[in-house]
Amino acid sequence: MESRAWLLEKRLMPADKVTRYADELRYTDLIAGYYVGAPKDVISAISDFSTWFFVWDDQHDRDAVHGRRTAWYRLSAELHTALDDPGDHLAHPEPLVAAFAETVHRLNGFLSPAWNERFARHFHAIVSAYDQEFENRVTKVTPKVAEYIELRRHTFGHSVWIDLLEPTAGREIPTALRTSGPFLAAARHCQDFSAWYNDLCSLPKELAGDDQHNLGISLIRHEGLSLEEAVVEVRKRVENCVTEFEVAEKELRELLAGHLAALPGGAGTAEARSVAEAVGSAVFNMRNWFSSVYWFHHESGRYRVDSWDDRSTPPYVSDLAGDA
Repeated sequence: MESRAWLLEKRLMPADKVTRYADELRYTDLIAGYYVGAPKDVISAISDFSTWFFVWDDQHDRDAVHGRRTAWYRLSAELHTALDDPGDHLAHPEPLVAAFAETVHRLNGFLSPAWNERFARHFHAIVSAYDQEFENRVTKVTPKVAEYIELRRHTFGHSVWIDLLEPTAGREIPTALRTSGPFLAAARHCQDFSAWYNDLCSLPKELAGDDQHNLGISLIRHEGLSLEEAVVEVRKRVENCVTEFEVAEKELRELLAGHLAALPGGAGTAEARSVAEAVGSAVFNMRNWFSSVYWFHHESGRYRVDSWDDRSTPPYVSDLAGDA
């Protein structure tokens, strides 16, 4: 209910579409499964941010379909500006900018200025990646597989979803652990699983819409695979993410034990317990991405393309820039 009210308050979707589609899209349910244990104000802010992300992604699709360069790049520039000073953009006349600023403003209130700067840096890169995807789509360029994988890790938002594990845990993870190979590997595998599984479920819509951005489409157009072979290959990559995550998770737990033992006072101090709980929360919720992503793609109306009048155009989309 809170998410529905927020969509209406921020004018991100017309009232009739909120009534008809908001609940079945399951955006709030998805986030509740990603960030278990988050305080209410944190999960509310993350949920609204995620809902905004979906709406923004849909607007990106409409702007690309209609070739609206001016509209897209104006929005892109405004998001960069709002990201650096969200409090100054809460009343912005563009709904997507105002809603974005409001969620970032809330997220910035949970941890340190250093975390805020890191989150902003990561999201600046995401906006820039969306610009690249926009250009690829309007010029009908399909990235090669390696190029697509790198781009997708930004457009899926890998870095910010991992950043949000920290306000969920109630503290920042020490840099030595957060930037370690095992932590980064575990984060990458849970996010790659999510992105590649999304590509599997989005493939019918994106083929119908002559899209250029899907791992399966890159495999078909650059590796010479048939549709059936591409689906098999994407599924194999999805499955590999699970096994590789388990390896990284084990290595991270071993690294954590050594880190705690090396702290002043050893693993029995309050600081050691706090770090252990934060990393434990992060790893637990990385694991939750696997089950939550799988559930979401089979329960959300976002992927029921066979029930749409036009398989390339979701009925819940509200084109905030219009169709001109």
